[in-house]
Amino acid sequence: MKERTKLLLMLAVFAACWFLPVGNERFMFAVDEGLVLLRWYAREHVLLCLVPAFFIAGAISVFVSQSTVMKYLGPNAKKLVAYPVAAASGTILAVCSCTVLPLFASIHKRGAGLGPATAFLYSGPAINVLAIILTARVLGFELGLARAIGAILFSVVIGLFMHFFFRKEEAARQAQGVVTMPDEESGRKLWQDGVYFAAMIGVLVFANWGKPAQGDTGIWAAIHSAKWIVTGLFGVALAAFVWRWFDRDEIVDWTESSWTFAKQIMPLLLAGVLVAGFLLGGPGGGRGVIPGEWVSSMVGGNSLSANLFASVAGAFMYFATLTEVPILEGLINAGMGKGPALALLLAGPALSLPNMLVIRSVMGTRKTMVFIGLVVVLSTVAGLLYGALP
Repeated sequence: MKERTKLLLMLAVFAACWFLPVGNERFMFAVDEGLVLLRWYAREHVLLCLVPAFFIAGAISVFVSQSTVMKYLGPNAKKLVAYPVAAASGTILAVCSCTVLPLFASIHKRGAGLGPATAFLYSGPAINVLAIILTARVLGFELGLARAIGAILFSVVIGLFMHFFFRKEEAARQAQGVVTMPDEESGRKLWQDGVYFAAMIGVLVFANWGKPAQGDTGIWAAIHSAKWIVTGLFGVALAAFVWRWFDRDEIVDWTESSWTFAKQIMPLLLAGVLVAGFLLGGPGGGRGVIPGEWVSSMVGGNSLSANLFASVAGAFMYFATLTEVPILEGLINAGMGKGPALALLLAGPALSLPNMLVIRSVMGTRKTMVFIGLVVVLSTVAGLLYGALP
């Protein structure tokens, strides 16, 4: 960093401290909301969402053969195979925009092409089967169907655009060699690795199984009532698999790889959550420094500005898995148009300020900006088209 840049940063920080509005009620309330969101996130999502995700990412990095990744998700893989595989891989994980990050970083590091990797990055939180079902139940079948179709199409379109825009850089990246570790033969069979990964995914999915709507007595409610039993069974199975099939060196490599992802992602993630809470309020719908009335007043009707604002606001907000539905229900009741509602549903769960910070650390500023731009533009267009339907 140049000395002039350092000086400008110091002056900017000093000016911010000098003019800090510590006596302003909204500012102080927003600070409190940021801390509330940070505490809520630490209590509700770190242990049950991120820790399992870090271990899955570490396992992908260590145990998944690079040849397998390259075969199905590599830059030379057939597009008719790579993109459906990436979308389907994201679909089975009921994760938020932050929990998907270590998994994305892992497959990207392991050699996946940028297109399939970003298709997976979008599809993980966006094509969430549980969230789509809840959207249809709470907000109506029409909006739930539009969300499902839009998210599936977006994951493929975004991946294809990312591949097209950065094809030269990706070719150079692949030529230099992306991988950190050579493929080695293990003493396990393919089905053993499969059930090992299935057990970890089972822990992640069922530990975070969403609470059903009040009065719901269907299968979703039945699974929720037994989710800790199911999670425990997957956890016991996972422990047994590790004890029987893995040697000490493999466990050490797995742990170290998981720790590497945690070190890379956690600090940026927590900082982003704090800033998101400060700007937009905490998990209970509290006041951030940006008034909530501004959001509601700008997303009525079906204008270009309303859809664009919904996409941008959704992109920066943090939505935990399934929480976007009750938040959106409140906005719709306050006058939000159906076009902006879909735009927010397509942009919000897939992106957040913490998510953006971490993506930048994995694939750089330019690619991150293009990815964000694609999500916002496609969401805006989808909202305009959906809002224009009778």
